[in-house]
Order: sequence, then structure tokens, then C-alpha cells
Amino acid sequence: MRAVVSLATGVVTGAVTAVLLLGLVTVGALTAPVLIGLPILGAVLLSGLPVGWVERRRLGVDGDPHREPDRPGLRAWLSCRLHERASWRELAYALLLGGLLWWLDLAVLGYGVAVPLSLMSSPVLQAWFDEVKVLKLVLVTTPGQAWAAAVVGVLALPLAGYLIRLYAAGRARLARAFLAPRRGVTDENVVELVRSRARLVDAFDAERRRIERDLHDGAQQRLVALGMTLGLARLAGPDEMRTLVERAHGDARRALDELQEFLRGIHPRILTDRGLPAAVAELADRSGVPVDVELELPGRLPSSVEVAAYFVVCEALTNVARHSGCSSASVTGGQEGSRLVVEIRDDGVGGASAAPGSGLAGLADRVAAAAGRLALVSPPGGPTVLRVELPCAPSE
Repeated sequence: MRAVVSLATGVVTGAVTAVLLLGLVTVGALTAPVLIGLPILGAVLLSGLPVGWVERRRLGVDGDPHREPDRPGLRAWLSCRLHERASWRELAYALLLGGLLWWLDLAVLGYGVAVPLSLMSSPVLQAWFDEVKVLKLVLVTTPGQAWAAAVVGVLALPLAGYLIRLYAAGRARLARAFLAPRRGVTDENVVELVRSRARLVDAFDAERRRIERDLHDGAQQRLVALGMTLGLARLAGPDEMRTLVERAHGDARRALDELQEFLRGIHPRILTDRGLPAAVAELADRSGVPVDVELELPGRLPSSVEVAAYFVVCEALTNVARHSGCSSASVTGGQEGSRLVVEIRDDGVGGASAAPGSGLAGLADRVAAAAGRLALVSPPGGPTVLRVELPCAPSE
């Protein structure tokens, strides 16, 4: 029964595909002289995308053969789709489906069902009309012949079912050959994942050394000075003690301020207490350039998502203040479906790069580790747009 349903839906999908392709080509060719038809003819090249999407779900083909564009926007998406082999395989399958496969589906389904049922109905037809030509091939004139044909129909029914299942299986294998992700794509993803993890290990090691250096050069030196001052105060006379205690108090306050600033760089308290919008607003207030923030979320997000998004914004605003030469910047975003989308934009000189070893490359690895995507658009002359997408769901 499943094979029959598969072929029946294949007939419908193929017929619709044939009509749409024929319509696009006809309308595009007729209107091409006035240039209106050129985008329509261009749409024919991408017509395999919706056909492939429908067929993968209809036939239970797992995975998506398409990769994500490197940059946001329609132009980047079109360029990505037109340059990947999966799109051309889907177009070839759409042409094959609309031109041939659905006719074969209809023929196999029609004959596989019609032949046994026609033979099995011979006794009824012969009783009504005395003389019947079953399937326009077998002449039945007597009840004996009619019942013999019915027996043949009963015996042919399981054979027809087997042939239909066999054809449906081959048909599904053909569709998978065109539409399923290729192993090479998976291998590329695995290689990139290994490289990303290696870069993360290097980044974590560099961060560990930075933390050690900051503690040694900052808070540790303050505390050493504090200890020496208190030691001198213990040995000093009453007149000098007040001055030394005040100096020790100042050293302690500065050490505390440095520790708070240091801890804010590791994991800001406001992010834990009040969430991502408040933490980003604090970053904007501390930025060296005016920053507008429009970040609306339905609720708290998973901690890993908030942390990843926060440090992307933090690094981006740091780069904006140091290198962009802009007069203003903005942070916008929100939850779109099951993804958190944040964009950082500035009106600076542009030319930013996520080259290996740069801070943006480290952010890209952090985002990739959270199964997200980071895209940078920064043409010379600006503006610069950094977009990050992270899979998420509101936390309870």
C-alpha cells in the first residue's frame, strides 16, 4: 500500500512540476524580448530547489545537500545556489520528473492495479454483457472463461504488488541519487569541524595565558603593594600610620576594581542576572562610539546562547571603537523562529576581515561550536555588518 501511495503522489508531483516548468519556459520565452521574461527564465534554473525540497520529504530522504551562504542577503543566496552542484542535480531531477518519471509512475500504477482488477471482474462483466473483451485483449464469452480469468487475476494481484514495490524502490533510489547529500559534503563538514575545534583549543590556551598575565600584572601586583604598605604601617609611628593606611585602602579599592573589570570580561554578572538585552545595553554605554540597541527577546535564552551572543557583540563593538573610524553603530536583533539573530552595524570605513588568527575568526569558531553561523559584510568604504545566528529556544 505504501508503494501505491508513493507512486500516486509521484504522479501528482510530476504532473504539477511539468505544468510549472512548461509555464515558466513559455511565459519567459514570450516575454524575453521585453526583458520581463529574463527573470522568469532565470527562475527555471532554480526551479529544482522547491521540487527537491518536496521530493525529499515525500520520499523520506534525510539531510539537506545545500550549504549556507557565506553572507546574508538575496545576492549571496543566489550566488551560492547557482554555484553548487546540488542545485543543478535538483534541476536535472525536476526535468526528469516532469518529462518522464511521472508518466512511468502512472503507467506502472495503472497497469499494476488495472490488470488484476479487470481480470477479477470478468464474471460480473460476462454476466451483464454475455461477451466481454477484458483489457481489450482477452475475449470472454462463457462463465467458465470468466471464472478462469478471475482466478488468473487473483493470482496476478500479489505479483503486481511485488512489481509495484520493486519499481517504487528503484524509483526512490533514483531520487536519492539526485537529491540526497553527497558524502563529500559531509566529509567537508567533518574536516571543518575538526579544524574549528583545533582553533578553539588554541584560542582557549591563549585565553588561559592572557588570564594568567592579567592576574599577575594587575591584581597580584596591587595585593603585593597592599601587603607591603600594611607591613610598613605596622612598623611606623602614629603620625605616619594614617597616611599608610589611606594608601593601603586605595590599593585595596583599585585591586577590587581591577578584579571586577577582569571578571566582567570572563562572564559579566549582569548577563547572569538580567539577560542578554541588559548586558548588551551596558556594553553600548561603555563603548567609545554612540551605539543604538534594539534587542527584543520573548524571554531568557539558554546560557550558552546568551554567552556566545554577548561575546560576539563585545568583540564587535571593541573592533568598531578601535578600527572602524565610524561616527555611530547599532545592535539590532531578536528571535526569529528557533534562532537568535543579532546584527552589529557601523558606518565606518569598512574593510574588516575574519582572516585566520583574527578576533573575528575566533568568534566564528565560538559561534560554530554552538551550531550557529557568523557572516561578515564589510566592503571598502563601509558600512560593516556583522550578523550572527544561533539556534535557541526560550528557557523555562
